[in-house]
Amino acid sequence: MARFLNRSCAGRGRSLKGIAPAAAALLVLASSVQAGLSAPGTGSSTAAPSTAIPPGSGLSGMPMGQRSADAHFIVMMIPHHEGAIAMAELALQRSKRPEIRALAERIRASQSQENAQMRRWYRQWYASDVPTWPGLGMGMRGGMGMGMPGFGTSLDALRTAPDFDRAFLEQMIAHHRMGVMMASHAQWGTVHPELRKLEAAMVRVQSEEIEQMARWYQQWFGTANR
Repeated sequence: MARFLNRSCAGRGRSLKGIAPAAAALLVLASSVQAGLSAPGTGSSTAAPSTAIPPGSGLSGMPMGQRSADAHFIVMMIPHHEGAIAMAELALQRSKRPEIRALAERIRASQSQENAQMRRWYRQWYASDVPTWPGLGMGMRGGMGMGMPGFGTSLDALRTAPDFDRAFLEQMIAHHRMGVMMASHAQWGTVHPELRKLEAAMVRVQSEEIEQMARWYQQWFGTANR
């Protein structure tokens, strides 16, 4: 697993800067996902899971090995997208820069569409709604996640940031980097070609957005975002 992450990160260049300081956290997340993946072509027609997360289950709330990489990816990526959508909606209210508001609108629209598509696929492939996982959703105090890069976003901190645009770029860049890592990793085990195509599109689009946000950060704040 560590060798895979090294290869994945090395191939992303500048779009994955900032991952190295959180390598240990990424290994925990990626190893947890990998532990629940079944071999391609298996586990795609088992009984529908509960929509709640039972004790002793894997990251997706399903017993380890009973679902393909596809199910695990969808269960994790939907709440990750929801975090980006929430940040984007806040940017539409608070950002002073039209560039950021335009980007926020694109993120909100594209990731909302992707979530809707992944939910449809999940119902089609696994005959149930996507299981809920509060650990990756919105927290009681407006925080998202488990302390992982890109999941540690705080809407409360963003709402009260004295320089909203700077804080937004810092948080969204980190969030996108995690999304790129998740989608890059998932492509190795994805069974359904349509989901693999979506994962590749996520990597491409979010990598481009990271580069754009990094350029803005350098231009507006005179320092590189790491």
